[in-house]
Amino acid sequence: MVKVTSLGPRDYIAMKRGDILSSGKLGDVSQETLRVAGIEPDECAKDVPECAQRLEQIKGLEDERRISALAEIWTQRAIGLTPKDPQVIDEAALMAWLEAARNAYAYLFFTERSPGERVFEDRQTQVRDYYNYAVQQIVTQLFARWKADGGVTFGPQVAATVGEWRIEMDDEGLRLPGHTTQVEAMVPASTLRFAGLRSTYRRDGFGAEMVAEVPAQVLGDVVAPMAVSAGSEGGTQGIRPSGHPRQAPGFSEMPFAPVSVLVRFAGEDLEQVLHTHRAVVEPHDPFRVTGIDIGGQTIPLAANFTAGYGLWLARSGFADQALRSMLGRERGIDRPHLYLMQPYDPQRRIVLMLHGLGSSPEAWVNVANELTGDQLLREQYQIWQVYYPTNMPIVWNQAQIRKLVTDTLAQFDPDGHAPASQHMVLVGHSMGGVIARLLVSTSGDHLSDTLLDKRRLEGERGARLRQRLQAMLHFEPLPNVDRAIFIAAPHRGTPVASGRIGRLIGRLVRLPVTLLEQFGEVLQDLAEGQGEDASVARNIPNSIDNLRDTDPFVRAAADLPISPRVRYHTIVGQDDMSLPLIESSDGVVPYRSAHLAGAESEKVVPSWHSVQETPQAILEIRRILHEEALEKH
Repeated sequence: MVKVTSLGPRDYIAMKRGDILSSGKLGDVSQETLRVAGIEPDECAKDVPECAQRLEQIKGLEDERRISALAEIWTQRAIGLTPKDPQVIDEAALMAWLEAARNAYAYLFFTERSPGERVFEDRQTQVRDYYNYAVQQIVTQLFARWKADGGVTFGPQVAATVGEWRIEMDDEGLRLPGHTTQVEAMVPASTLRFAGLRSTYRRDGFGAEMVAEVPAQVLGDVVAPMAVSAGSEGGTQGIRPSGHPRQAPGFSEMPFAPVSVLVRFAGEDLEQVLHTHRAVVEPHDPFRVTGIDIGGQTIPLAANFTAGYGLWLARSGFADQALRSMLGRERGIDRPHLYLMQPYDPQRRIVLMLHGLGSSPEAWVNVANELTGDQLLREQYQIWQVYYPTNMPIVWNQAQIRKLVTDTLAQFDPDGHAPASQHMVLVGHSMGGVIARLLVSTSGDHLSDTLLDKRRLEGERGARLRQRLQAMLHFEPLPNVDRAIFIAAPHRGTPVASGRIGRLIGRLVRLPVTLLEQFGEVLQDLAEGQGEDASVARNIPNSIDNLRDTDPFVRAAADLPISPRVRYHTIVGQDDMSLPLIESSDGVVPYRSAHLAGAESEKVVPSWHSVQETPQAILEIRRILHEEALEKH
C-alpha cells in the first residue's frame, strides 16, 4: 500500500542533503541505489568489498548513480575503520579511503556528464565532499607513516606502498616557506577552530585544505617557544643556485603555510581509473594556484587562507614575549624581525604593518586575516609584518626597521624592478604609526640640530659623535613607499606617557645592555662635552619617554616633512562621542596628536585606542587598498 506524508523544512533538507558525512548514515540516493540492486544498506555495510563487487556487476544501472553510491559506501567503511589515534596507521582504513577517493574522482571527471553540466546538483556536491574528506584522511595517514619512518622531506622521492596501491608525490605546484622541503606536521584545516578571529576565509573547490608546519630553525624565527633568535643557525645569507634567496637574519616567512592537496588516479578513461592502483599526491600553494586541470577541465582549487595564520598566532607565544621585550626582560627580542605572511611573490605589492607599544603581530590578527580573505587584495598584495622591541628609542627602531626592510627587498629583488619593490603601503598603529611616519619623512639636519643644539660638540669629538648618530638622525623617505595609513598614532606625543601610569611603566622599562654598550662611546662623548659624569648621560630615553608630549624628539619629529610622493591617510579613535572632535581622544592619544594636515582622508571611529581591530577601521583600510589596486592596475 502507498501512503503519503508531508515534510517540513528540516526533513526536506535532511532528505535532499543528508549523507554519511552529515548524518552518519548513507544518504537517500545511495540507499535507493542499493535497493534497486536488491541489496539492503545494513547488509552492504557488513561486507563492503562484496557489496561493491555486486554493484559493479549489475547491468543497466547508470554509471553516475552506481559510482556515486560506491564513493559514499567506501567512505562509510573508511570512517568505521579509521582509528582515533593518528599515530596508528591502519592499512585497511587507508585502502578504504583510497577506494572512496577513487570512486569520487571517477564520478566527477570520467562519467558521461562533465562537472559543469551537474553544477546545480546536490549529489555532485556530496561526492566532491567525499573526495575532499577522503584526501584529507589519506594525506594525514600517509604523513604520519612517513614521519614515523624518519621525517618528511617533500618531493618525488616520497612514496608509499599500501596493499596493492603504489602512491607517489608530485610537489611541483608547492612552494613552502624558506623554499624548504622539510615538513614538521600536516594539519587538516577543517579540524581547527579559532577564538579571536572573526572570520575564516576559504575558497570552495576541489582538494583537501591542509596546513603545513615548517621547522622554525629552517626559517631563522625569533619567536618563543621556538627559541631560535635572529641571526642563528637557521638564517644563513646568500642566493641559492635556483635564484631564490635563503632566509637572511632579520626576516623569515610564516612557518605555517596553507596547502591544498589533490590525489590523482592513473587512467585516461572511466574503466582505467576504476581499476588502477596507482595514485599521485599533489600538494599546491593556494596563493599561487587557483585552479587545476583534470580531464581537460579547469577546476577551482579548495583553499583555507585563515587556518595557517591562526595556527601561527596561537602557537607563537607573542603576547608574553612582547611584554618581556617592552620591559627589557629575558626571552624578549632586542632587534626588529620581519615576517612574510606568504611566500615572497615578486608580482604582488607589499603591505608593511608596524604594531604599537608592548604589542606584536597579534595586533593585526583580524586586519591581516580580512585583507587576506579579500580576493582582490589577496591577488594584488602580500603582507609583511615587522615585530620589533618596543622598549627601544623610537629613533633607533626606525633606523633598524629602515635597514631591515631595505636589506630584505635587496635579498629578494637586487635590481629593484619587481612590482613588490615598488608602491609599498605602510600601515602603522600607535607607536608603529610614528615610526611609519619617520620612514616616509625627510630629516635634513632638523633632528640633529634640535637635539644636539645645546651640546658643545666641537672638534674631533663632535665630528665623531655626529658620525655615530648619522644613521639615526639623518634619513630620507623609503623610496619603495608611496602610500601610508597612520592609525591612532601619537605624532605629537601623548600626555598619558607623562602621567602617573606612564611614568611607572617607564621606570619598569630596561634597555638592553647591548644598546648601552653600542653607544658607550657616544654617551662618554656627550658627558665630556657637558662636563658631566658618564653615568649621568647613560640615561638614554626609552620608548615611553619618546611618547611623552613634552619629549624633545617627538616634538622635533612632528615637524619633519612627509615625502610629497607619499599619499597618506589617518584613522583615529574617539572614545567619548559627546566631546567635540578637536577635544577628544581614543583614551590614550589625543585627536590633536593623531590628526595630520594634508591627509588624503581621515576616518574617525568610535573606539578606544585599539581602533585598528574595529570593523570600521578594517573596512577603511580595505577601501584604501582597493582604490590603490585599481589605480596601479
